[in-house]
Amino acid sequence: MSAHTQTAEKGQNTTLLCQESYVCSGTDEAIFECDECRSLQCQRCEEELHQPERLRNHERTRIRPGHVPYCDSCKGANGNIMHASMTGSRQIAAVRCQVCKINLCVECQKRTHAGGNRRKHPVTVYRAGKAQEQEEEEGMDEETKRRKMTEKVVSFLLVDETEEIQVRNEEDFIKKLDCSPDQHLKVVSIFGNTGDGKSHTLNHTFFYGREVFKTSPAQESCTVGVWAAYDPVRKVVVIDTEGLLGATVNLSQRTRLLLKVLAISDLVIYRTRADRLHNDLFKFLGDASEAYLKHFTKELKATTARCGLDVPLSTLGPGVIIFHETVYTKLLGSDHPSEVPEKLIQDRFRKLSCFPEAFSSIHYKGTRTYNPPTDFSGLRRAVEQQLENNTTRSPRQPGVIYKALKALSDRFSGEIPDDQMAHSSFFPDEYFTCSSVCLSCGCGCKKSMNHAKEGVPHESKSRCRYSHQYDNRVYTCKACYERGMEVSVVPKTSASTDSPWLGLAKYAWSGYVIECPNCGVVYRSRQYWFGNQDPVNTVVRTEIEHVWPGTDGFLKDNNNAAQRLLDGMNFMAQSVSELSLGPTKAVTSWLTDQIAPAYWRPNSQILSCNKCNTPFKDNDTKHHCRACGEGFCDGCSSKTRPVPERGWGPAPVRVCDNCYENRGIQLDVAELPSEEEGGTLIARKVGEAVQNTLGAVVTAMDIPLGLVKDAARPAYWVPDHEILHCHNCRKEFSIKLSKHHCRACGQGFCDECSHDRRAVPSRGWDHPVRVCFNCNKKPGDL
Repeated sequence: MSAHTQTAEKGQNTTLLCQESYVCSGTDEAIFECDECRSLQCQRCEEELHQPERLRNHERTRIRPGHVPYCDSCKGANGNIMHASMTGSRQIAAVRCQVCKINLCVECQKRTHAGGNRRKHPVTVYRAGKAQEQEEEEGMDEETKRRKMTEKVVSFLLVDETEEIQVRNEEDFIKKLDCSPDQHLKVVSIFGNTGDGKSHTLNHTFFYGREVFKTSPAQESCTVGVWAAYDPVRKVVVIDTEGLLGATVNLSQRTRLLLKVLAISDLVIYRTRADRLHNDLFKFLGDASEAYLKHFTKELKATTARCGLDVPLSTLGPGVIIFHETVYTKLLGSDHPSEVPEKLIQDRFRKLSCFPEAFSSIHYKGTRTYNPPTDFSGLRRAVEQQLENNTTRSPRQPGVIYKALKALSDRFSGEIPDDQMAHSSFFPDEYFTCSSVCLSCGCGCKKSMNHAKEGVPHESKSRCRYSHQYDNRVYTCKACYERGMEVSVVPKTSASTDSPWLGLAKYAWSGYVIECPNCGVVYRSRQYWFGNQDPVNTVVRTEIEHVWPGTDGFLKDNNNAAQRLLDGMNFMAQSVSELSLGPTKAVTSWLTDQIAPAYWRPNSQILSCNKCNTPFKDNDTKHHCRACGEGFCDGCSSKTRPVPERGWGPAPVRVCDNCYENRGIQLDVAELPSEEEGGTLIARKVGEAVQNTLGAVVTAMDIPLGLVKDAARPAYWVPDHEILHCHNCRKEFSIKLSKHHCRACGQGFCDECSHDRRAVPSRGWDHPVRVCFNCNKKPGDL
């Protein structure tokens, strides 16, 4: 036992001093350790203390360099052997309590000094020498070494109850396992009903009874989600799962989570404490096998190719060990020694029409507990035997295990609607397939979950029915179909070979067209004066397709002649406006100066606001104060009042802020307007009246223009009154921010998010037109 009074503050021992202080007062170096006295003793104290006859036979050992004593509680001093029996070995002390005068290992310190006043006792920390540690390890048997390897193992939450992985990445997963990235591992998981002791089974099978996985006597389940720990002895990742048949929310998601764990496992333990094997066990394994083969085999193959894994993820499922503990009944097959338990289990599967074809093997291991505790030695041997078999499931690096779990979680995730929950199966198809439903016929998509992330479209094996609401018809060229090709065609305003204006003229005369990329124009709606037939009866075939949520209609009106006409007129008006903007500004400024009063500063001399000094830009409007005649911006000249001294009255007119505040100051007679200036003032008033009238006319014209635009809107365009913000950047539309329609998707965008130009043949736009960023990124023809 080692201690040092000078190092109690630092918490580490340097020189081993006498702990008795009987003769030396605790200043001499310790030479002996006495087990009965439970102290370190110097030469003088050892001689004096052991002079009495009854103390001469104490067992004393000479201290070596780097010596650390044993824990006083663990070695059973004063008859205390509780912890020694639990651990099965004497533990080296970690600290010495200066008040209690005893040496304690880590476990005993937590047990005796974790609460109350003892928590404040000063302690001295021991630091064992390498020589002593090696000596201790050399003296251990193989079983003790294994126990010591699992002393520092802790479990961590791998996946929570909402199927969210709780480790950030592959490196975090390896760090929490506390293993080498190059270590090849297998995965062992456990399943069973809630309260059957799954966590307790793992603790005694892999970790010698240490509570690595939490256990609890409470009614509530102590394991929520999926927990994992690393067994350094057998080189396996041990996974504890949430029990079946428990009172829980999100039952469907948690059941699906169990199959994800099963898919990455090499060995599955099904734990049951029922005296007789219930049908639920066989039903669970049978449904799990069917779901594994149907949904997970393909995804595991795709994960191997997508992640470029060196070790293939076996498409053959894990092995299964049914661990059956009974109390009052005999074990399976004990009545008939000639019959193998595994054969009886296979017969039971066939009677229930459950076929566990996905599992590489199924073994039965039973134990009958007459008196607790449960014997786990048989299960431990069976597990070790299965882990040594690498014929179907080979060990792999921890990074491969994480990638497989991450891929399955990304693919099979999301909430499961209540109306899709099936109670006839543990793992129904609804847990793993797309939840989208056709809006026309109501049938569901048969693709796997989240397939849209990979660009895979919805699919259903059943035929759809026509719905007038969605107009889910698709036209295909009849001539191409007869030649073995299936080419979709749509009605549109003009042919792709016609120019925009020529196409409008032809549309006005001959109606809409149907154009095939291979056959050209195959139909015109008004080709003849009379007797025009329906295209369905002559040149096209009709097919009915499913309408999935979030997809566009099929044969919506692509006759965009009215919108083309508006676009052309707007383009011409915009071009004229832009080309004439400069001259118009110059002429307007010159005319304004001609009719302005003499005291007004000319527009050509006003370069910035007279108050805030903000420079005027080309599009900015200059305002004259009717009192002082200087030029101001709109913000500095927004107030109004009569200016009778300048001839403006009695109606209020625009004045700057300074003149508005100095309204009491009167002008001199010399500053009053002359007769000539009075005429100019009248001309200015007339000019302002004309400008206001023209502005009102333009505003009045905007209202019917909006009505015309709404009437000319193609059917697939979102109405203007429903577009409140840009579909891409979410900016709100205002007078200054105009809204534009993408010719491909019909959504509303600002100019910055829809300035690309591209032909949209499927919508009848054969020449480059406005499209949004998202549609422009799509490959192929729009």
